[in-house]
Amino acid sequence: MRPLLKWAGGKRQLLQALRAYYPVDFDRYVEPFVGSGAVFFDLHATGRLAGRRVHLADVNQDLIGCYRMVRDDADAVIMALAALEQDHRERGEACYYDVRDRRFNPQRAALADRAAAAYTPALAAMLIYLNRTGYNGLFRMNRQGGFNVPAGRYADPRICDAAHIRGVAGAFGAPGVLIDCAPFGATLAATCTGDFVYCDPPYAPLSRTANFAQYTAGGFTTEHHQELRRAVVAAARRGAVVLLSNSSAPEIERAYTGPDARRAGLAVWRVPARRAINSRASGRGPVDELIVTNAATRRSRLGMAKSALHPNRTGYAIAKR
Repeated sequence: MRPLLKWAGGKRQLLQALRAYYPVDFDRYVEPFVGSGAVFFDLHATGRLAGRRVHLADVNQDLIGCYRMVRDDADAVIMALAALEQDHRERGEACYYDVRDRRFNPQRAALADRAAAAYTPALAAMLIYLNRTGYNGLFRMNRQGGFNVPAGRYADPRICDAAHIRGVAGAFGAPGVLIDCAPFGATLAATCTGDFVYCDPPYAPLSRTANFAQYTAGGFTTEHHQELRRAVVAAARRGAVVLLSNSSAPEIERAYTGPDARRAGLAVWRVPARRAINSRASGRGPVDELIVTNAATRRSRLGMAKSALHPNRTGYAIAKR
């Protein structure tokens, strides 16, 4: 099952590497930055979440509002999205800007800070439509909190896939699945032994121009990354199995190879990945990303930890456990 939305930093291209660190046994799955939910859908599709509780969280109110609407009223979302698809076939780019500027932004602004709780099927359909037809599938907000992604250049985009939306609704509506609008700190603070936690924060930029952190009007700052590191280390110390992905920016490598991170059992692995969303085509090629986890140490009985400093099929470690 593929994610409902395209999302900057979506993890479909990194799943093969991440799967090597999925724990076999856990009681609850937790995602503090659900985004597109690629790892959640991967775990769901392979049956690893059957009978387990799931906590999906994100601070992006539009994202959470959309997911809840798809879960709770998929038919109404599909009906509204089908109408948008027909309008787009007739008017193209003019439809896009009409939806973005005259309908989506004014309606979501009227909800103010309660968007996640007050989203409607119409708003969910508009978000999916803008995601499918906007430039590179970006979700970007200006400082005033308005969605400002320009129209994309797609000859024949598939906008309303009813079967897919119903499949997503089924995954979100499975027993024990909670979809929560909450900051990552609160979500991580509630984790403990028995939890499998995957963190996919907005990546630290590799350059001044490579910053896709504007998923909310406030962005994701250096201070946020520092707060996340502290929360991840604390969760690992409490016994949670933690898996985190981030860019290979030097400050991220330093943050997770420090003494407190090592004492918590965390190790850093470098893996190749392909950036799918970039304003320049030349910036969408392979890059190194980092995987931070204590999962390998928990699997040491299977011999996985023995290759900590040697190349393997997922990359190579840069920190000695």
